[in-house]
Amino acid sequence: MKPSKRPRVTALSIGAAMLALAACGGGGSGEKKTELKLYNDKGGWTQYFDQMGVKSKQEIGLGMKPVGYTDEPSYTAFIKASFRTKVKPDLFTWSTGGRLEEIVRQKQVSDTTALWQEAVKNGDLTQALAKYYTIDGKQYCVPLNTAYWGMFYDKKVFAKHGLEPPKTWNDLMKIAETLKSKGQVPFQHTTPTSLFSFVWFEQLLAGTDPDLYERLGSGKASFTDPGVVKVMEQWKSMIDKGWFSNPGDKADPADHFKTGKAAMVSSGTWFNTSMTQRGLKQGKDYGFFFIPNVDPALPKRSLIFESGPLCSLRKAADSEASAKYLKWWISPGAQEQWANSRGDVSGNPKVKVADPDLDRITKDAAGDQNRLVLRFFEAVPAPVLTAALDGLSGFVVKPDTYMKVLQDIQKANEDYWKNKANGG
Repeated sequence: MKPSKRPRVTALSIGAAMLALAACGGGGSGEKKTELKLYNDKGGWTQYFDQMGVKSKQEIGLGMKPVGYTDEPSYTAFIKASFRTKVKPDLFTWSTGGRLEEIVRQKQVSDTTALWQEAVKNGDLTQALAKYYTIDGKQYCVPLNTAYWGMFYDKKVFAKHGLEPPKTWNDLMKIAETLKSKGQVPFQHTTPTSLFSFVWFEQLLAGTDPDLYERLGSGKASFTDPGVVKVMEQWKSMIDKGWFSNPGDKADPADHFKTGKAAMVSSGTWFNTSMTQRGLKQGKDYGFFFIPNVDPALPKRSLIFESGPLCSLRKAADSEASAKYLKWWISPGAQEQWANSRGDVSGNPKVKVADPDLDRITKDAAGDQNRLVLRFFEAVPAPVLTAALDGLSGFVVKPDTYMKVLQDIQKANEDYWKNKANGG
């Protein structure tokens, strides 16, 4: 996955999108709905959303049609534009952390506290997961998906060079050295956009100093801290060694796997979906391992974790129908189909994971040897995230600029927390 400049979203494009939504039947007409529109930034998952729509129609008499975007900036702009009009999405996907807090503070998101209390009580959701959906003591949205981050690797490439999944960070570095010496690109860098430009930053920092990583998210540490600078220098050294794919290459990471261009991709377990869509099979064509800590002295392995929310608006066209759908979505039957159809884990502990390799990953992730660390995308406030995504996507192209990049991110960090302290 590789970065590029983020596309500009014009007023014209937003207006066109709003008209398209209106044409699809959205809007606050007040009528009772029998089918909901689910707007999402996961256009590649349309077939799985369609299957869920059929299932919900059969089970609760309420259908669902997905409207998928593949460009994140355009999607974000569209959802925020809908806040200011009478045209409202019935359901929409978002992210937790600072971005969810931002729209909750704007009083746009429906409160799901009662739903969470009932779900935790009957075992469909966990209290540990609830904290990622809690703002000022109340819960908002429900889990669309839950994922753990690690490394996908090409089993055929590893077998060709006599390699095994690493047990330590030094093992991983030796694997990269071996692959490079054989003319094989070790790592896929990021995505075709800046959306995931943070991946190696979070992995290196969380695996070196998870306390520092978490302090960044709460404004208690600086992005120019010596520990952060050291991580950027380490990342730069890996780029300088030629261990990453060309950041200008916009091919999908799963396509790189299929063509053998890159041997490893750091991603969430949801990446299984992209692999299976291309006919690749886990255990045969590719494997997965959790990335060892950079610092072997850490008491627990830092395991990057994310949970993406499915939300409804306070002023949805049919709030009762939207709430009914969210309740159904987290039920065991719905979650079993949703997770297993895509080859992923679920936020519902009752769900049986059909794939044995994925079941192993899920059980390993739940072990006491791990320290769950919230993904950077959700861990920092929205304005800081924007500055970081832009800065880090530039860094992978020009690694020598790392100090300027950190200074720019820190400026956004200081501005945010100063404004917050002043009541902004």
